[in-house]
Amino acid sequence: MKLAHLAAAVATASLLTACGGSSSSSSDDVAVIQVDKVSQVLETNADIAYAAYSDAVTTAVALQTALQTFRENPTETNFVAAKEAWLVAREPYGQTEVYRFRNSPIDSTDYSSEDGPEGDINAWPLGEALIDYVSVNDTDFGTDQVGVTANMAGINDNGALTAEDAAADNSNNIIGDTSITIDADLLSNTATAEDEHDVIAGYHAIEFLLWGQDLNDSAEVTDGTDREYAVKTEGAMNYAEGGDRPLSDLAEGYSSESPYDSTSLSQRRHKYLEVAVQKLIDDLTDVRDGWAEGADYRTAFTTISTEDEAKQKLAEILTGMGTLSEGELAGERMQIAFSANSQEDEHSCFSDNTHRDIWLNAEGVSNSYYGEYAGYDSDLDGTDDVTTNAVSGYGIDDYLAEVELSALATQMETALTATATAYTEIDTLARAGTPFDVQIQDENQTTDAAAYATIVALNAQSGVIADVAEALEIDADTVVDVDASECDTTDPLTEC
Repeated sequence: MKLAHLAAAVATASLLTACGGSSSSSSDDVAVIQVDKVSQVLETNADIAYAAYSDAVTTAVALQTALQTFRENPTETNFVAAKEAWLVAREPYGQTEVYRFRNSPIDSTDYSSEDGPEGDINAWPLGEALIDYVSVNDTDFGTDQVGVTANMAGINDNGALTAEDAAADNSNNIIGDTSITIDADLLSNTATAEDEHDVIAGYHAIEFLLWGQDLNDSAEVTDGTDREYAVKTEGAMNYAEGGDRPLSDLAEGYSSESPYDSTSLSQRRHKYLEVAVQKLIDDLTDVRDGWAEGADYRTAFTTISTEDEAKQKLAEILTGMGTLSEGELAGERMQIAFSANSQEDEHSCFSDNTHRDIWLNAEGVSNSYYGEYAGYDSDLDGTDDVTTNAVSGYGIDDYLAEVELSALATQMETALTATATAYTEIDTLARAGTPFDVQIQDENQTTDAAAYATIVALNAQSGVIADVAEALEIDADTVVDVDASECDTTDPLTEC
């Protein structure tokens, strides 16, 4: 959220309280649905989608280049550069998650069925034991964390994989089983099991191969109480405490000058990274192109002529905002991990970049509301500095002013401000050395926790989004999917 919006929201919130203001309908002579103005909202929303996905493609290509450089010369310097490229690639992509839950190109190829590439791009938790060796225990890394109920990758005859299976034979995985061919077809067999823990593609597969498990400083698995002693891989401020995959995993016995050797574990890891990042680029490109000028989806989304069509398209935007806020981000991505002290259920558990996932997902909601996209952070200092595709357009805030729903707009902006204040504290703690997996430890599960405050703020935010829908004569029950999560986000300490 922009600082100007933060300051304005705080000021208007005080004014609203002083005046006894509340959500209100517009004046009798002002129609809440103005088709020409809704068209402007839709065009801006589409512009932001295209810009953010374009930046996601650009940073994924930069990640591919860094991985290729690392493959050709597997030094510690190039290893660090590859990790940094992954972190940068997450910055624009995280802001696009608000475009889910509406059968847009990320979730659907035909804009009606849910067959889109999202599961291949950003699904988690990862089936790391299917990909490469892991260490296990009965707390942080038991069967419920690293195991899967089934898979289509050829491991254990496509059956279940338990922690005991993973510990008993560390070659019982894609890297270790040299009879398995690593290609795009293999990685397409992702999230096929009933529990969907058999994820082997996308950002998080690359993350695992770069960072490995988040082990403590004696290179042992953590037990839910000692994560503050997890090894620190790099000095960059937002690496926080992450995994410690040794360079030897990708350098020992490796030669970029020799033909690919499918029996070399180092070469197999590089091959996996090569295939995974190309698939990621291809999938992101398809999504981006769905939002391009003249593309079928964008044309259908931005073309309206009646009030009913305008309401339907506004409902799609609000559904992305409301369902991401409450069920997906507050519930699935935060409360499940927070309430159960579950490291494996944090979004980026290998790199400990979850604080950025939370920030960026929430920022995406603000982007949709304000009609603005500032770009992305290329040097990982917390400030967007790549503004090539920045968008500043006509947002929902502008529309609410047009239809004289300023009091409701103030409530929305106050809610967004409260959320931003809370997630900023999560980010600040992580950058100072207390990553999200430490913030969720048992002793930190209190009502004073930044994670607790963020979950509650996101829940409240989703309620105001529903109020906006109702004021615009849209069914409020449709914009916050109650089935998106089983978490009670009004009580973040309750396990889901």
